[in-house]
Amino acid sequence: MWTDALLAYAHYASILMLAGYLLCEYLLLRRRDAAPEPDFLVRIDIGYFVAAGAVLASGAGRLLFGAKPAAFYLGNPVFHAKIGLFALIGLLSIAPTRAFLRWRRLRRADPAWPLPVHERRRIRLLVLIELHLVALLPLLAALMARGIGYRG
Repeated sequence: MWTDALLAYAHYASILMLAGYLLCEYLLLRRRDAAPEPDFLVRIDIGYFVAAGAVLASGAGRLLFGAKPAAFYLGNPVFHAKIGLFALIGLLSIAPTRAFLRWRRLRRADPAWPLPVHERRRIRLLVLIELHLVALLPLLAALMARGIGYRG
């Protein structure tokens, strides 16, 4: 019982951290008064990566050691949709990560280098799409927890 509760807590907390890091990236990219510092964006993105790893680890823990048997999850198409959505979010996050790393490299080479406005907008849009998709994860989790989609 305690194991399941602690795993659930770790899972929820890591999802909140993941959303928080994404929101931070979005808000920094949205600023009109000043371009974000690429070094800071890279550090936030590292936090996002760590949070995503924590989501995966705690989710795997719930699958293997949680109160519900693995068959409850593995036999549910909603679970597979949730995993697929998480993977899609991860794939979408590749472009912002690469951009942040490139911006950092260019800024270090030339401290006066300006962030390209059009690229910043494109990356901001990708991060916003990620945020909206992350917001769907709790819906899928709620459906799954109530046995919707379960074929067992």
